[in-house]
Amino acid sequence: MADPVLVVEDDRELRDLVRRYLERAGHSVYTTGSGAEALRLLDTASPALLVLDLGLPDVDGLEILAAARAGRKVPVVVLTARSAVEDRIDGLRRGADDYVTKPFSPTELVLRVEAVLHRTRGTSAEPAVTGFGSGRLRVDEARHEACLDGAPLDLTPTEWGVLIALCSAPGRVFSRYELVNRVRGYEFAGYERTIDSHVKNLRHKLGPEAAQIVETVLGVGYRLGWSHDG
Repeated sequence: MADPVLVVEDDRELRDLVRRYLERAGHSVYTTGSGAEALRLLDTASPALLVLDLGLPDVDGLEILAAARAGRKVPVVVLTARSAVEDRIDGLRRGADDYVTKPFSPTELVLRVEAVLHRTRGTSAEPAVTGFGSGRLRVDEARHEACLDGAPLDLTPTEWGVLIALCSAPGRVFSRYELVNRVRGYEFAGYERTIDSHVKNLRHKLGPEAAQIVETVLGVGYRLGWSHDG
């Protein structure tokens, strides 16, 4: 699975810029401009890395940095306008893995994210193909392929994104908002309800047992009903 990155930045244009560059590098990206939402996503989205603006309107960025580094041990690349040497030292001492000041090069930021992930990720490689439901559903994210009972699934990019999100944590319920953020990579007003249509289309392609594969949790969202093999 691709490394999910959480980008916390209150400037929407800048947030979308960082998202686009990270997606081009192959990452799935969550974004938010809210510190409170960032704290929630640290728990629910389990990001592999946090790109964090310290100057947020609702929560001190240093509080989010502390939360990421506490029990979660999420690596953090700070992205901020606080460019004084003292600020850099303070951020690093508080647990930041790297410190990028504005204005910045998006390409350099992506390279720094990659470097931190390389340093902090485990050395054991995940299997190329992931199986669910005793091998009936098989997903190869590297090849962008999914098969059910040996038959390839012809999925749209959005249907693929929904399936990959659900497969990332079988049994865990994903809200519509989380699926939008995973599939689209950013908040999009009015898009949450259209997730239902994409799930309906995905189920149609999954066939008669689709409701057991992609389960509805009323009032909450969706989850993968089949367990991970092994």
